[in-house]
Amino acid sequence: MTALAEHTCEPCSKNTQPLSQDEALEWLKSLSQWQIVEHDGIMKLSRSFTFRDFASALAFTQCVGDIAEQAGHHPVIVTEWGKATVTWWSHAIKGLHLNDFILAARTDEVAE
Repeated sequence: MTALAEHTCEPCSKNTQPLSQDEALEWLKSLSQWQIVEHDGIMKLSRSFTFRDFASALAFTQCVGDIAEQAGHHPVIVTEWGKATVTWWSHAIKGLHLNDFILAARTDEVAE
């Protein structure tokens, strides 16, 4: 596991401050191929993964779903033929938290 994936996710509440853009960009250096995107004024962490067929993309989606359930933190996953796009952000704080980067690192491990 990567060092980031080994971190423990911490519960965050509505009072938790989202990461600043500078903080998010610093954590982004720990991830490969992820990007920060903004939707409706909310920073999110997104990456697309490619697969040889739909079944492989679906199996990946299920594994990411299992990781999400264990952490109690759920991404948006769009599954298509040969592709799955995963987007993490912390809904409660309407932005990025360290948890999102931890779970992105764990998502990368599923794809390996």
